[in-house]
Parts: sequence; C-alpha cells; structure tokens
Amino acid sequence: MAAVHESVLDAIGGTPLFRLARLGAGLGAPVYAKAEFLNIGGSVKDRAALSMVLAAERDGLLGPGGTIIEATSGNTGIGLTIVGRQRGYRVIAGVSDRSAPEKADILRAYGAEVVLAPTAVPAEDPRHLFNLVQRLEEEIPGAWLANQYDNLANPDAHVRTTGPEIWEQTGGRLTHFVAGVGTGGTITGTGTFLKEVSGGAVTVVGADPESSMYGGGDGSPWYVESIGHFLHPETVEDRWPKAYREGVVDVFERIPDRESLLTARRLAREEGILAGPSSGTAVAAALRLARRLGPEDLVVVLLPDSGRSYLSKVHSDEWMRRWGFLEESGEGLRPLLDAAGPLVTVPAGATAGEAAQVLRAVPGGVAPVVLVRPSWPYGVSPAEVVGTADHEVLAAALADRSVKPDDPVRVVAGPPLPAVGVGCSREEARAELRDGWRSVLVLVDGRVAGVVNP
Repeated sequence: MAAVHESVLDAIGGTPLFRLARLGAGLGAPVYAKAEFLNIGGSVKDRAALSMVLAAERDGLLGPGGTIIEATSGNTGIGLTIVGRQRGYRVIAGVSDRSAPEKADILRAYGAEVVLAPTAVPAEDPRHLFNLVQRLEEEIPGAWLANQYDNLANPDAHVRTTGPEIWEQTGGRLTHFVAGVGTGGTITGTGTFLKEVSGGAVTVVGADPESSMYGGGDGSPWYVESIGHFLHPETVEDRWPKAYREGVVDVFERIPDRESLLTARRLAREEGILAGPSSGTAVAAALRLARRLGPEDLVVVLLPDSGRSYLSKVHSDEWMRRWGFLEESGEGLRPLLDAAGPLVTVPAGATAGEAAQVLRAVPGGVAPVVLVRPSWPYGVSPAEVVGTADHEVLAAALADRSVKPDDPVRVVAGPPLPAVGVGCSREEARAELRDGWRSVLVLVDGRVAGVVNP
C-alpha cells in the first residue's frame, strides 16, 4: 500500500534505486541510480532545504512572519519555497541569469518572488547574485539568508537521510558512490556517512565538468547547470563552499559538456529516466568507472534533478544544435570547419597596429573575434566576443591615417559575427548573416571553434 502523509514535507526522501540495465550493459560492475528527481520538489535539494529551514527555526534565525532568501540555480530555491510556504514564510529566490527559464517559472508557481542576477561577473561585483541576496537580507526585517554553500545543515541532511538510504537499499554492498559537486553538500554528507558505516571501504567519486576547479580545471564556464566551481578571472578572492569537504572525495572524473548532455538524453531514451544535465555528468562518470571495475563491485550514482526543468536546453534538439552539441552524420558545417584555417583572436584591448599585424595572417582577411578578456585554455565562449575586425578596412584606415597604429582597434571593429552550431546546415548559417559579413562563427560544444563562409 502506498504511503499516506499529512504534508508534502513528509514525502521528502525515501527515493528509489533503479538499475541502469541498458546504459550499463556489458560493463564490469552494475550501476544503480538514486532517483532524487522523485522528491516532491523534483530534486535532491528538497532534503537540504528542509534541513536548513528546521535548523534555522531551532536556532532562532527564522521566526513567524519571516522571509527566506537564497541565491540559487533553481533547485534549492524550489525546495526552500515548498518548505517555506508550507511553514508560513515569504520566500525570495535570487536566480542566476544562466539558469534554465523553466526554473524561474517553477519557483513562481510555488509562490516565490524571483529576482534574476548575473553570476558570470567577478565575485566582488555588486551586481553578482550573492551580493544581491546579501543586500536583501540586510534590508528586509526578519529575513534569513539560507546560504546553502556555507550552511552545514546542508550536508547534515545527507548524513541523516541520503547516506543511510543508499546503505540500506544496497544491503551494504555498494563499493563506489558517484555524485556531482555543486555546493558540495550532497557528496560531503552522503560520502561521509558511507565511508564511516563501511569502515572506509566505499570510494567516493566526484563527477565534475571538465573546466570546473573542483576536479582541477581552469574555472572557465561550462554548460551543465548546478555543479562545478566557476572562477571569474577578475575575482580577487576565490572562496570554496564550507558545505564541501575535499577530503571526502577520493577521486574526480572530469566530464566534457557534450558527454554530459548526450548522456542525459540517453537516460531518457534508453532508461526512461528524464533527468537534468548534471545527472548526465554523474552517469557518464559512473559508466567510466564501472568499465574499470568487476562484478564484485557495485556503483551507486545520484541523479540530482528532473529533466522537466531543462526541456528548453539539453532535451531540445534545436538548442543542442544551435550551441554545437548535436551533429547529424552527413549534415552541418563540420566539413567547412575542418577545411578552415585556425581560429585567430585579437584581444579587445589591442591597438589598431597590433590587430593589423595579427590579421595579416588570417585567411580571407576576417579576424574571427575580438575578446573581452584573454581566453581561458578551454576555448572562447560566445559571451566573450565583442566585435569583428576586417583586415581590408583596418589596413585602409591605417593607410589614410584616419586611424593611428596606437588607436584602440575597437574604433574600426564591426559587430560580432553571428554564431551557429557545427550541426547547423549551410542554409541555416546563411540565414544568420548580417551587417555585410560573409562569415559566421562556428560553435562546437558551446565554444567558438572557427570561422567559415557558408
């Protein structure tokens, strides 16, 4: 008989394990998925939200008529809104402008007030999401900032619930636990319990975006939401979450965006599990791991949230193609890209003389991009592109002395070239041409890979 609850809050936790029989076919060890998307709010963050609110009430930080405030990529805010509204609080969710739009809509549906703010700016920037919510806490009487990144009630939720559930569900047989690292609360709490109860026998594996700093990347942007540690190059102090304990994670698997996103899509098509992109990262890591293990091992991978929050992104063919994550054989711009010259970039702060020297080596006389700042090693994001410089125009301006060699190149730079995914057709690329340009930027896995004339 199905359980009967007095409140939706009583239904948080107790999620099932599913064996990934198709994705895991032929691997050395079985892989089971912890279906955290079946929590009442659709994600693992419901556990942390309930734990943090109850702890705040117990400690006198949140009282009757109070306001819950949080900076969130979406899921923790949803959990806090469900818990908060059930317990009579006002909820304000500061949401990253990079989050899927569905998340803001879900937050509003549950009764939260949503404020959008950037996260791809230096941590010290007053516009940054974290600074915005801190100001709101200071301005609103009775407000409490949940601060999931530094709130130890976050990992404690998983020490008390997620870890024990997995141990019981596997009869203590699991040997490896795999999860992504965002705030670090889930992997820290769950991993801590599993290590302690197993006498250190369970190996904890962090699944991380390739450029995330947790696993040793450079901190540049990636396209999988809710996990990883980003570092803006102009940030002065890099602060890691207090909810995360590095010593709990034994090893990291660094997963490229494309592998993460395609694995999330395979979960839906082959296993009947509609999960988000961070689940794709975690499952990709678990599959890599299981290939190296044997039948005496058992891998449990945590799936943090539902794919219903990402229908406009990872589960959209159009979005995947536009950003260069989806290619169909025999179609697209790959042949033109392979035949194109190497990508050449010009720093936005370059002088006209410096840019002209660089542009002389560019085939066709078109500089691919002018950057806002020096590129990270993992490539150029379209957000960094601020303009395009043409060799002929620049050379003519220098020759007639309307522009001096020491003048900034931006005085003769045109607007950015249009960007299209490598999986787009030539016809689609031509439809994007504007401002007299004959070329387009081609994106591969969300990064600018080259310039072609379609």
